[in-house]
Amino acid sequence: MKPENKNEPYPEEMRPEYDIRGGVRGKYYERYRQGTNVVLLEPDVAAVFPNSDSVNRALRTLIERGPETG
Repeated sequence: MKPENKNEPYPEEMRPEYDIRGGVRGKYYERYRQGTNVVLLEPDVAAVFPNSDSVNRALRTLIERGPETG
């Protein structure tokens, strides 16, 4: 099925919010290549660990202690 609005005029200019002339090509390329894991924290946990460094320190402490026994 073809669209009904064939004769609707297209805007000649991009909207100002879509202007990407100041962008930098490849700005996040290296970070993307390294990969990333996104983890969603529950609000009560996020209140205790406000940034990724604090979360990583806590998890490394648990890793060093080894598996729980019991």
